[in-house]
Amino acid sequence: MILNLLIFMISLSLVVKGAMLATRFSAKLAKNFRLSKYILGFIIVALISILPETIISINSAMEGSPEFGLGTLFGSNIADLTLIFAILIIYARRGIKIESKVLKDVRLYPFFLLLPLLFGLNGHYSRIEGAALIIAGSIFYFMVFRHGLDASAEITAEAGKVTPSIPQHRKKTHSLKYFLYLLFSMVLLLLGSHFTVTSATDLAYALNISPILIAMLVVSLGTTMPELFYSLKSIKRRDDGLAIGDIMGSVLADATIVVGILSFISPFAFPVKIVYITGVFMLISSFILLHFMRSEKIITKKEGYALLVFWVIYVVVEFIANK
Repeated sequence: MILNLLIFMISLSLVVKGAMLATRFSAKLAKNFRLSKYILGFIIVALISILPETIISINSAMEGSPEFGLGTLFGSNIADLTLIFAILIIYARRGIKIESKVLKDVRLYPFFLLLPLLFGLNGHYSRIEGAALIIAGSIFYFMVFRHGLDASAEITAEAGKVTPSIPQHRKKTHSLKYFLYLLFSMVLLLLGSHFTVTSATDLAYALNISPILIAMLVVSLGTTMPELFYSLKSIKRRDDGLAIGDIMGSVLADATIVVGILSFISPFAFPVKIVYITGVFMLISSFILLHFMRSEKIITKKEGYALLVFWVIYVVVEFIANK
């Protein structure tokens, strides 16, 4: 058991480190091409941030435990929508400002999160449902990308006025270096995710607890580290919109595109209580968060603590349901 615990801790740390490096250098690549912060947060960083849970989910499916991956996905989403926001507010010691364009893009957010729950009511995801989830997630990101293009054009035009252009050869050199670092981080993710699944499953059986519980409450927290650290840096620079975009984009990609890819590649069955408990908590947390975001376009410290309490309630319910 001690060996399994040691392997689990090392492998999960590899996942976190790989994801943080991937997030960092993907952001540098995006900035090198002068993409707007809006696209950077909601799309580029968000899609890189979901790599840990994506690769873990794929590995769990290959190991014959798709419910482990699904629990990780839904569990990390709940942590992102509640615990991570609470930590950001406590760290900032102030409310988090919500930009109008963010509210515009997330007005249909709960609808997108509802889709995987509706499709999973029978405890099974088919290829057709997987394709529908991929399309739904793509529609959301298309809307975000369309709104962000104008901002990118403004940034490029403004940067050309106030700063000298970077020589083309230097830009290519930097891009190549960032891309190689990105590939290295992917290798760490692949290695770490494989051993995370196998060691976590062995550890759960050794402790006589459900592997799904470890996925939802332990592994899922590890996979939220890229969003957390990136958002903490953004909050420190008072780039609240960048932090929010990263988290909200990651959650929606997990619930639609990642679940869709898994079920499209290989349809799978899972314990239906993942939908009825974890999925419902995920949906409710999105409604609560959006309500806080719309109220005066700021998430206050009081609301941050409320999100923290909601996450604690979720942990207690999951522990009771899966003990």
